[in-house]
Amino acid sequence: MLPIKPQPVFNRTFTALLAVALLVASSSGLFAAQAYIIVDSKSGHVLQERGSRDKRQVGSLTKVAAAMVVLDWAEKRGGDLGQVATIPPEAFVNTGENNIGFQPGDSAALRDLLYAALVQSDNIAAYTLAHHVGTALQGVVPASGGGPVGTFVSQMNALARNLKMQRTRFVNPHGIDAGVKPMPYSTAEDMARLARYAMGKAGFRFYVSQKERQISFTSGGSRKDYMLRNTNELLGTNGVEGVKTGRTARAGDCLILSAQRKSEVIQHSETSATVIPRHLIIVLLGSANRFAEGGQLLNTGWQMYDQWAAAGRPVDAKRAL
Repeated sequence: MLPIKPQPVFNRTFTALLAVALLVASSSGLFAAQAYIIVDSKSGHVLQERGSRDKRQVGSLTKVAAAMVVLDWAEKRGGDLGQVATIPPEAFVNTGENNIGFQPGDSAALRDLLYAALVQSDNIAAYTLAHHVGTALQGVVPASGGGPVGTFVSQMNALARNLKMQRTRFVNPHGIDAGVKPMPYSTAEDMARLARYAMGKAGFRFYVSQKERQISFTSGGSRKDYMLRNTNELLGTNGVEGVKTGRTARAGDCLILSAQRKSEVIQHSETSATVIPRHLIIVLLGSANRFAEGGQLLNTGWQMYDQWAAAGRPVDAKRAL
């Protein structure tokens, strides 16, 4: 038997240095996305960010705000998500693909339209929600012009102001930015604020947690069923429980992730303990590969969270949402 040669010291040293370099790179924000942010959802503490206050287009991440206007209307103004909405012809103007196969005059429950907008990111569903709920809000909220959809979008912007999303402007309920004036924009930081708010609502969490969901709608007097499939490929992996994808030519690939791990329990005595949720929000904008980068950011986020937790979870007001 030939003797096993020991690995040269140089090779061992090089391998160790390479491992350290890769770890440093993965934790120092060397990502291709134009902007991103990693946040502890419970405290709002920013664990890492780059360009998170830069104004950018965010594509269908806009639908998170649209969904929250609908859900807040249902919760705070007694709106019924079982109501049936009719899809107006305007919903098909400059809204892109029609994968579900909706036609003008079709009708569906608001609840199913919410699933369509959030799970499969359907633009026609988002517009129909805005038209229906905007009609209900007219005369209830301050007039804004632009008809029912204009009223609805004004409520999206009011929500943004309430959440201190100071660098955000919504101009439609779906996020399309081609041939649109004025141009919509937001930031990774503002989207993280919105995601924290939305994921604090049990109803919203349920919608975005669905990998698949069958909806039904009425077309030409007949009922049709359609199986939605979530556009978020990371859903259900590494603790990811939502929330939304987005993409336009201007925005690039965009993604919001919400992920959790088992809560930490600090036992003070036999009868006293503190339970600390472990929950991250990640937003990336302007990526060329949102799911690969999202997974990398998630791994980095948990590494940084563990370091932050080991240091006692200090929260700097200047770095908190």
